Amino acid sequence: MKQLILLFVLAFTLINCKTQEHSIASNSTIEKSNKPKLVIGIIVDQMRSDYLSRFYTKYSEGGFKRLMKDGYNLKNAHFNYSSTKTGVGHASIFTGTTPENHGVLSNDWYDKQSKKMINCVGDNRYKTVGTSSNEGQKSPYRIQTTTIADQLHLAQNMNGKTIGISIKDRGAILPVGHTANAAYWFEGNDEGKWITSTYYTDKLPNWVTRFNNSNRVENYLSKPWNTYYDISTYNESTNDNNNYEQVFKGKKTPTFPYELPKLRAENNNYSLIKDIPFGNSLITDFAIEAIKNEKMGQSQFVDFLSVSFSSTDHIGHGFGVSSKETQDAYIRLDKDIERLLIFLDNEVGKDNYTLFLTADHGAAEVPQYLIDNSIPAGYVNKQELRNHIKNIAKALFNSDKIIEHISNNNIYFDKQEIKELGLNLGEAEQLMADELIEHKDIYKTVTARTLQTTDFIEGPLSLIQNSYNQKLSGDILFIYKPSTITNWYENKGGTTHGSGYNYDTHAPLIFYGNGIKKGLSHQYHPIIDIAPTLSALLGIEFPNGSTGKVIEKVLK
Repeated sequence: MKQLILLFVLAFTLINCKTQEHSIASNSTIEKSNKPKLVIGIIVDQMRSDYLSRFYTKYSEGGFKRLMKDGYNLKNAHFNYSSTKTGVGHASIFTGTTPENHGVLSNDWYDKQSKKMINCVGDNRYKTVGTSSNEGQKSPYRIQTTTIADQLHLAQNMNGKTIGISIKDRGAILPVGHTANAAYWFEGNDEGKWITSTYYTDKLPNWVTRFNNSNRVENYLSKPWNTYYDISTYNESTNDNNNYEQVFKGKKTPTFPYELPKLRAENNNYSLIKDIPFGNSLITDFAIEAIKNEKMGQSQFVDFLSVSFSSTDHIGHGFGVSSKETQDAYIRLDKDIERLLIFLDNEVGKDNYTLFLTADHGAAEVPQYLIDNSIPAGYVNKQELRNHIKNIAKALFNSDKIIEHISNNNIYFDKQEIKELGLNLGEAEQLMADELIEHKDIYKTVTARTLQTTDFIEGPLSLIQNSYNQKLSGDILFIYKPSTITNWYENKGGTTHGSGYNYDTHAPLIFYGNGIKKGLSHQYHPIIDIAPTLSALLGIEFPNGSTGKVIEKVLK
């Protein structure tokens, strides 16, 4: 009897194991087939989170509204560092970490070894492909960690295609990392062409050459820029003619319409496309051609496309966040997003792609506009501040040579001078920081020594700490008062970004498509959570420097 029972148990166990093996195999097949065929990262340069709600009634049902309604809308997403610049934003989103780890400090920063300013993607080891200029001497080598695009390539034994597209070189290069198949950016002036670097290839693909010869840019610059809807309906923005905006060369006022055929001659010819909404339309055209010609989303492997819309940043800098020009740029971008989504539905399939949309930073309201409305704001005279810092050094140490360089709110000491004066570096840093805080425009100062020995959990100093890279940053870091920017804009109008205040850190974040739930959240999430969330969705390793967390609620 015992033998019969034993045989029965053994038979049942074998059957159960076979069933489990079949189940595991089936689940593996399902898991593999359920992955998207194409992942698209959309970055809107300088898009504040409130633009989604501020201009909501002007958006179509198929663009931003479609993403908000059918995707997962995270309404309280922020950059968790203070150096909110384009290069830093793109690097942070796709690496899942902050400058402390990925090493991209700004668009340009001071290199302590070569003792000169360097560009975040500058690399003279490579040449331009597409023109004879130096605009293609670029690569991603300054980014010290992998991006999610790199990890996807590694997970697929270097299969699948990864392509980055933007009018800006840094917007194209940094997101797709070190292993990208291609990155394309736009060269303006008298060229008007999409180019790349020999880091990626020695020759433009035929489809890019055809696109460059298609007169797309010429067509966009041959018509005036007027508002998409009647300008009288743009009640969400300030008066068209005001003193808070910059003026194009060849035009007396910052007002519609903009006669582009006339303006291009005095505004760097093809570069004018960067400063108008049609630059985003051009990016959309090029992205569609890339998907189509590279057959992205059509193979057994997952492809990755990064699209960075740059014209919104140029327009925001020139006209400010409350201008009719900015409002029209987003109304028109909404149409471009709709066009891209329809193409993806038809070309890749509605259930075959996953997309996220965010920004690389926000922007400050024009300080003079705030001042005129009794809100604290201001402008910093950079030269006066530089002189003030050197005067402090002379008073404290009897030498202004101790100050080697000042940029990006970093003060770099000359270590040799420190040594020759017999000073203790940590003590010299603290003395300088304590004096600098008394300046009328400075709100916080902190030394490198403090950032290395103190863990700031929250507040402005925690954001500075996440921007601080021990190997690359300066010896003292500081920030301005809220809504205070450099005096470059004071008489010209317009605005900028680069702080840790909410207007610069608060960005839209929407996940959409395959594997994504519908939903909305007001819970705080740092932007560095994007890469690990996508990694979890794809079942791949996180980028190697990632410090973000998976946003589990957005995943099915």
